[in-house]
Amino acid sequence: MWLLKLNWKSFSLQSINAQNPRCIPLALFSTIPPGPSTVLQELCNVVSNGLGSLDDLEASLDRFDASFTSSLVSQIIDSCKNEAPTRRILRFFLWSSKKLKCKLEDDDFNYAIQVFAEKKDLKAIDILVSDLSNEGREMKAQTFGIVAETLVNLGREDDALGLFKNLDKFKCSYDSITVTAIVNALCSKGHARRAEGVVRHHKDKILGVKPCIYRSILYGWSAQKNVKESRRILREMKSVGIMPDLFCYNTFLRCLCEKNLKSNPSGLVPEALNVMMEMRSNRITPTSISYNILLSCLGGTRRVKESCQILKLMKRSGCSPDWVSYYLVARVLYLTGRFGKGNKIVDEMIGEGLVPDRKFYYELIGILCGVERVNYAHEMFERMKRSSLGGYGPAYDVLIPKLCRSGDFEKGRELWDEANRMGVQLQCSSEVLDPSITKVFKPTRKDDEVCTISRTLVQEVKAVANGNKNKKNKNKRKSAAPS
Repeated sequence: MWLLKLNWKSFSLQSINAQNPRCIPLALFSTIPPGPSTVLQELCNVVSNGLGSLDDLEASLDRFDASFTSSLVSQIIDSCKNEAPTRRILRFFLWSSKKLKCKLEDDDFNYAIQVFAEKKDLKAIDILVSDLSNEGREMKAQTFGIVAETLVNLGREDDALGLFKNLDKFKCSYDSITVTAIVNALCSKGHARRAEGVVRHHKDKILGVKPCIYRSILYGWSAQKNVKESRRILREMKSVGIMPDLFCYNTFLRCLCEKNLKSNPSGLVPEALNVMMEMRSNRITPTSISYNILLSCLGGTRRVKESCQILKLMKRSGCSPDWVSYYLVARVLYLTGRFGKGNKIVDEMIGEGLVPDRKFYYELIGILCGVERVNYAHEMFERMKRSSLGGYGPAYDVLIPKLCRSGDFEKGRELWDEANRMGVQLQCSSEVLDPSITKVFKPTRKDDEVCTISRTLVQEVKAVANGNKNKKNKNKRKSAAPS
């Protein structure tokens, strides 16, 4: 009899499996209630994907009979922070703090504040920071650092300083961590003067972190392109026995070059080289990053000759250029119409065995297409393919439409077919290959007309110059004639 019952049960299970193997009744296996993971998934679904208003969200949460813990609340926020709107997460957290039988811990409040700070939700930050203070909870130093950085980045540096001044209300001590956090936050957006004010009032708190504090303040003055104050910080560092490192000098160099780029382009090279000489006198060797700062500013003012000279100077001084150095020089050559020299620089880089990032080719292809040199852009793409870097999709998407709009539909079709053979997913439409749809760009003036206009302008300039010269000679004769 027992054997018959066992066979009947196994037959029932086989029948159910055969009919719908995915829909097996849970009761056939276990009568244990859903575990914590199931409750977590259901709550995350309600917070992230629930319909209706925020009041409807609270009503849905009230219907849950599961027991909550503070750790479960943090797990739900962690699971939903990248999917759910911040307002729904905030309402869930506020509901948890009011309705739960267990009391939320300070760590849960701190974690929630950090999440909202990362999401840049100022309203949520204000609400939870206020609750933190009203309930006499402790704010962690890490939480303060994240909140201060968010406030400064959003233009509320006054609120960040106000929070710092009232840290004692949050049971958060003034120490090297909190002082460094507010200084870094302020200096990241160029508020160096206010950061120095904080340092003056808390000198005893920065004894072990002075180098870090000075670097931040130097960066803050450099962000304002204030060369005078940046130089003062360097001198002050030396006076207190802190030798500026490579980061400090590169920061000052960037400040100096960007300042000269706007006000004194002719002083870019000599003043930058003086800084590098000072670095060497302090036993700090300039790196490719140091030279690239200068090359970037030289490219911004289209200083072609100086850019090529700096590239040669790097090699002579024993500093090997990286692919960024070659990119900056090739870029300024292409932008000023020196395509042959630009290609030579790129080939020189490849000959040195340097393998650039894909961005190197993306940028140069875009520049060459922008100055209407599609043939050179296609040659650059061939170099990219020979380097086997991959990631050819963006290059195809730029070149194919550009070739077709310049009238070379045959070459555009070749690249299209080549991309399909390689399995590259293209973003551009196949309609660009149709001459009846794609409008071909035609230059408004021919080269002969341009040359004629140029010759005419030169003749006019010469005529004006000769006229001025004749007028001067006539005036001289009048002054020399006897009265």
